[in-house]
Amino acid sequence: MPETELWEYSLSIPNDVRAVTVSRRTLRLILTMHGLIGLVDTAELLATELVANAVRHTKGPAALRVRWSAGVLRIGAWDADPEPPAPPQEPATPGVAEEGRGLALVRACADLWGWQPLTRDGNRGKYVWCELTSAA
Repeated sequence: MPETELWEYSLSIPNDVRAVTVSRRTLRLILTMHGLIGLVDTAELLATELVANAVRHTKGPAALRVRWSAGVLRIGAWDADPEPPAPPQEPATPGVAEEGRGLALVRACADLWGWQPLTRDGNRGKYVWCELTSAA
């Protein structure tokens, strides 16, 4: 795959926990079809955390966005809550905490991550994103 190829996909998702699985499987298909199988496992983990946060902590619609540009894969989740995400927190006892690990995993596994306020289809919200750099 040429490093200079640019592509982007967006998946609108309802506020439904099943959207997490749909997003993860859609991402796997996208990356496989573009020859980026080496990024699939980590990308799936990151997308799962971002989409799960969007669905779990908001009441409105959400969206998954996947973008490839110059050897960098950006995965992001938009949700309808304009409040910033809670800072990543490491659990006090590994394996004990049931919640609050999502952004800590994103921080640990992504090359870069962040968030920004965003308006989508007239709705205020935020966009939480992370990037993976291709090892190719």
